[in-house]
Amino acid sequence: MPSSSDGDGKQIVLGVDVGGSNVKLLASDQTGRRRFKSGPKLGPAEMADGVLEAADGWRWDVVSIGIPAPVHAGKVVTEPANLGSGWVGFDLEAAFGKPTKVVNDAAMQAIGSYEGGRMLFLGLGTGLGSTVIADGIVEPLELAHLPFRKHTFEDYVGRRALEKRGKKKWKAAVFDTVEHLSAALEPDYIVLGGGEVRELDELPPKCRRGANENAFLGAFRLWDPEWATGVRLQSDT
Repeated sequence: MPSSSDGDGKQIVLGVDVGGSNVKLLASDQTGRRRFKSGPKLGPAEMADGVLEAADGWRWDVVSIGIPAPVHAGKVVTEPANLGSGWVGFDLEAAFGKPTKVVNDAAMQAIGSYEGGRMLFLGLGTGLGSTVIADGIVEPLELAHLPFRKHTFEDYVGRRALEKRGKKKWKAAVFDTVEHLSAALEPDYIVLGGGEVRELDELPPKCRRGANENAFLGAFRLWDPEWATGVRLQSDT
């Protein structure tokens, strides 16, 4: 597989953000990200092949991949709810031929959004991603499918809910979700990320708006020894 280093001699990281609608990628020496369509039939081999095709002309040394599924010790342990099957047990490092770190996609964007203290990250996208980072300890969460009202949090704040119930009801559910989860987890601040955060013209209390680009900052930080000092993924212990 292609490899190189940037002008400063640092290793180049290929960041891959796997979502329910699109797979987005960016190398740490590039300025423009690339993407291709995802969806409920996308498996890991198809994802890897799609990334390698989309990244044609780029060179990299290591890979970071964010996947919308529970990840422990760098391995997907449950099939993603909004993608195809085959992720559990699939060797992504072998597929890319480079050292590869795999994390939950919300955790990757949370790492790129973190500014210290106790932060709750909520990713509003195809589903609902969630992560807490407390004093440098990254704790990926699976809050999307917890009971909420008559269904689950994801049923009210995911993209399908926005399309089905309309922006007004969806926004009210987002505010209600933030209130419930903030009361339970007591963060210093909350970052709302994901593609659907753009639909919010105002934010709930204690919230700030995240950016999808933070997923790639998180991907690069995973390989940055200076940033990673004192920071660890709870699932890796």
